[in-house]
Amino acid sequence: MTKVLIIDDEIQIRTLLSRIISLEGYEVFQADSIKNGIKQITEHQPDIVLCDVFLPDGNGVSAIPQLKSLLHEGEIIMLTAHGNITDGVQSIKSGAYNYLTKGDDNNRIIPMLTNAAEKVTQQKRLIKLESLINKDYSFGSIIGKSTILLTSVEMAKKVAPTEATIILTGETGTGKEVFAGAIHNASTRTKGSFVAVNCGALSGDLIESEMFGYKAGAFTGATKDKKGLFEQADKGTIFLDEVGEMSPTLQVKLLRALETGEFIPVGDTKTRRVDVRVITATNRNLKEMVEKGEFREDLFYRLSVFAIELPPLRERGDDIILLAKVFIEGFAAKMNCVINSVEDAFFQAIKNNSWHGNIRELRNVIERTIILSSDGIIKLKDLPIDIQISQGETIDWVELASVEKAHICRMLQYTGGNKTEAARLMKIGLTTLYRKIEEYSIPTQ
Repeated sequence: MTKVLIIDDEIQIRTLLSRIISLEGYEVFQADSIKNGIKQITEHQPDIVLCDVFLPDGNGVSAIPQLKSLLHEGEIIMLTAHGNITDGVQSIKSGAYNYLTKGDDNNRIIPMLTNAAEKVTQQKRLIKLESLINKDYSFGSIIGKSTILLTSVEMAKKVAPTEATIILTGETGTGKEVFAGAIHNASTRTKGSFVAVNCGALSGDLIESEMFGYKAGAFTGATKDKKGLFEQADKGTIFLDEVGEMSPTLQVKLLRALETGEFIPVGDTKTRRVDVRVITATNRNLKEMVEKGEFREDLFYRLSVFAIELPPLRERGDDIILLAKVFIEGFAAKMNCVINSVEDAFFQAIKNNSWHGNIRELRNVIERTIILSSDGIIKLKDLPIDIQISQGETIDWVELASVEKAHICRMLQYTGGNKTEAARLMKIGLTTLYRKIEEYSIPTQ
């Protein structure tokens, strides 16, 4: 039930407003001053505050910032004197949702409360969902009830309070960074920084200078000393994703940092020392790389003190539906879309899909689906062509245009919407691809 607080020193007005509002199903509280209003906000956390401008202990407009800070996502509607437009305008500038003129706007009270309540509800839902969709590093943000996932979560919870070096294995997109962040936040190092670096996204020379820093003059463009990520993570945790992509030279330097806590920045001669916990991740088989001489054996065993395998999404059953519902609600809120229903065929299709890109791919597909959805209904046809086909949806394979359109859709899905990469893989010009996209009315992100 939506809570409304009325702050007004005139008891007749408070009583009248309280009766009108409560008859509409709102829970109403009253206060006769700013001081008492603050007390009521602290105790009851109302969603909306109706506040008079002139109060015994101060001006209501001046109190708006203080009241807003206590309300969090709540809204304020000011009660102004007859014809006093200045107070109303100043109220909105100070952060109020709107204003009402006492005695003249009785017919506007309920519609305005309804709109304000909808805004508050949307704000609260958006904040909650953003904590799930974005990088909220906690075990509570890991969505899923499947046994295979919960086993990995329990292992992570047990090792989190220790100082053990951890390696997270599994396919790309299974949520390794979220797991690493959750481990950090559940450790004794939670007050320190959590620093994440993708070793596969940087070249060999660049990643060394990024990880361990450099001395001014070490190379062209190094105009001043720079701290590396290891120093930034001192007393905290550093997460090295795609650690299997490290060069042999960098592997040696990492091994020394793990064993002694010491390293030398690029171009420097002085040793630096840090206290850092290292969590690594890879989607490659490091043991096979060791056997082939592509990865140092001593580093492999140093990293593999405690290994946690993250399951692929396709093996997590109904977790796919749970994740999809969270993403649907989150993206709908972000895009200000109203989703009234989802076809059963849609959920069946995503549950049966192989999801080689795992959670990352599912998230991208759901975002695309929200963009394409119409009439507040998410349908099977809103999914990418290749997922539709896997569910028995037919394509006219006799007509060349249908085949070409389906192939372009698959390639754009495969490249995550990267048109340059899709054109390269299909061996056609980028201009040609854009022309085909327009010709076939292919939706792109």
